[in-house]
Amino acid sequence: MISAYYAGGSIFAFPNMLRSTFTPIFTAFPSKAKHRNHSNTIITAISKTPQTVRQNAAVENTFLQQHNPTSAYVHLPFCRRRCHYCDFPIVALGSSSPQADDDPRILNYIDFLCREIKATPTPSNHKSPLETVFFGGGTPSLVPPRLVSVVLDTLDSKFGVCFDAEISIEMDPGTFDAAKLKDLMKLGVNRVSLGVQAFQEELLKSCGRAHGVQEIHEAIDIVGSCGVENWSVDLISSLPHQKPHMWEESLSLTIQAKPTHVSVYDLQVEQDTKFGSLYTAGEFPLPSENQSAEFYKMASEMLRNAGYEHYEISSYCKSGYQCKHNYTYWINKSFYAFGLGSASYLNGVRFSRPRKLKDYMGYVQNLENGLVNCCQDSKVDAQDIATDVVMLSLRTARGIDLKSFSKAFGSSTVLSLCEVYKPHIESGHVVCLDEQRRKIDAEEFRSLLSEGDKVNEVLAYIRLSDPDGFLLSNELISLAFNVLAP
Repeated sequence: MISAYYAGGSIFAFPNMLRSTFTPIFTAFPSKAKHRNHSNTIITAISKTPQTVRQNAAVENTFLQQHNPTSAYVHLPFCRRRCHYCDFPIVALGSSSPQADDDPRILNYIDFLCREIKATPTPSNHKSPLETVFFGGGTPSLVPPRLVSVVLDTLDSKFGVCFDAEISIEMDPGTFDAAKLKDLMKLGVNRVSLGVQAFQEELLKSCGRAHGVQEIHEAIDIVGSCGVENWSVDLISSLPHQKPHMWEESLSLTIQAKPTHVSVYDLQVEQDTKFGSLYTAGEFPLPSENQSAEFYKMASEMLRNAGYEHYEISSYCKSGYQCKHNYTYWINKSFYAFGLGSASYLNGVRFSRPRKLKDYMGYVQNLENGLVNCCQDSKVDAQDIATDVVMLSLRTARGIDLKSFSKAFGSSTVLSLCEVYKPHIESGHVVCLDEQRRKIDAEEFRSLLSEGDKVNEVLAYIRLSDPDGFLLSNELISLAFNVLAP
């Protein structure tokens, strides 16, 4: 599995994966710490120097008032083996049967996971049951359904789970059959994320995937025969030796399978992985940056033409099938996270668990003994919230809600964002919309900007264009960081 937003590791603990200044990046967030230290040449060009976000931020605003979490991410770290691109915290089971119910490593982990859930403090006014639960990994489909049931029962006992909650699970081809999937569905699992990655045997082998093409088709048939209505296919572009016709074939076969959701991720070569020791980004046999950009454009065009809404930079769905859990991340809403290496977002603060199993078990014991704060009493930083909101919102088709942002962080901050994005609005990489989501063209935008406060009256959203703006997402988000955190 490779993910644009991995709740199993702190969202802002991603290494900086910006390959060059104007690199097409689709899966990584730019490093806030790095970009905060950029020069202020852009800001000094603004005619009216704004107050800082901290000066602007109102005491009472919707972004700083964190509500009770209604989502939970649960990390099930077990895999048959580690894929060559993966740097997530996992436990490789080796040749263990995916049907085994008595693997002591799984049993022991589930015990500690449930102990963590039980020991996690909840807000004194907690009244909201969970609306989404996401079992991520690893390969969660290796965990026996009876143990998934234990985790769900623990979550329900601790927080409550809505009767119509979206309960998602990541599943890899070759790790489940119809009986296992039906058992999971009986527990309430109603959304499947299928880790396909590619439809070419040679690419799967080069990635170290444990499944082959035949198992992919079998898994798709199982999902269909079991009547899973809401299911997603994960694909990875820019793999070693991947050619445009291969990528086109993977997209075509995905569309033919008719999932309700598709996630498309661009390979990032991480240190301390097998790919990290074999390859250098931008060099053969990895596709070039231009080829990676073409892969992204191809996915956007083919999937949108097939009726999929491009609602987030790496996510496409049929109407009504957005991943509700993942959207929790994009709107910067609080969520719980449990398990090895997972990162929660509570009271405006992100808190990561240890990535090593022994350390995680020690963490759970300390949590039970009251020795872990979990950031419940940490002070929320308005500047951090502002940069989070911009970074996450610009990954979505909805974009930044300027009315809410202005109320929270000041109209002068919105004006500064408009100023810094002016050339990119002219080039078409950034799009301005009014409250009816009518596109405001460059000429109208210039007119509004010249009248100062008129911008705040008319503009309602700023979003990145699809696909060209999304291709430059890191660079464009970095410009906003210079305004928000000079």
